[in-house]
Amino acid sequence: MTLRPTLLAAGAAASVLALAACSGEAAATSAGTSEDPVRIGVVSAGEDYWDTFAEAAAAEGIEVEIVNFSDYQLPNQGLSDGDLDLNQFQHLQFLAGYNAARGDDLTPIGATAVYPLGLYSTAHASLEEIPAGGQVAIPNDETNQARALLVLQDAGLVTLRDGGSSFSTPADVIAEESRVTVTPVDAAQTAIALADVDASIINNDFVGDAGLTEDDAIFTDDPDSAAAAPYINVWVARSADAEDETLQQLVDIYHSPEVEAGVLEASGGTGVIKDNDAADLQAILDGIETDLAGR
Repeated sequence: MTLRPTLLAAGAAASVLALAACSGEAAATSAGTSEDPVRIGVVSAGEDYWDTFAEAAAAEGIEVEIVNFSDYQLPNQGLSDGDLDLNQFQHLQFLAGYNAARGDDLTPIGATAVYPLGLYSTAHASLEEIPAGGQVAIPNDETNQARALLVLQDAGLVTLRDGGSSFSTPADVIAEESRVTVTPVDAAQTAIALADVDASIINNDFVGDAGLTEDDAIFTDDPDSAAAAPYINVWVARSADAEDETLQQLVDIYHSPEVEAGVLEASGGTGVIKDNDAADLQAILDGIETDLAGR
């Protein structure tokens, strides 16, 4: 999902205590028994599809424990420390940032979905109506800002230096080749800014704040494009467990029709299920991490 720009205050109490008690040594992958369930870190345990997923896993003889967090850093730290066996909450861009910052090698073992990022306007009904010299608000946090700029480039509203990347900033907008100017604001303010700009890139989390639905977007990024690849959400394991058959089976269960239907319902119909294999995901991650190392 499109990530919120700031980390929330604290993880679920039980999860935080478990992390604090962890010795720091990575545990072996759980067997998936009732005594030793596969522990999966998420930030959305309240969604109904996790119950569907757990029931489907149990039907295949795999017991899982869904561990909820409200701090986006903790599911990766818990996985690194061995308190978790898997996590599923982040896209590849976020994972690359974590690995680079921590010197880690957490590994994607399966894809989940992409959540398209939309351009909205209350002043114009289409891209074509946005005038030359128009102003577009975009989220100002690093991850969503770069993606917003790529969306605007795909829409033909801006041109980015060197074709743009998942690390682009407003400084990379080539003014003389762009139709609009961009104004970075806090992601939560992009919806409010619609009253003062020609259009806004609005994260899914805040679309409702403008009294809009995702269907009101006048443009969204292509979930199958190269520009969207860093934003594929993924299942993540420790590299030593990347080939674990039980974990791979859980990825397959996630892609069962009943679970996928719940995922799409939870996204309000905006999610696009992805089935990239682990090798493809790792190649995308490697590219992002290489770009990050060169910055």
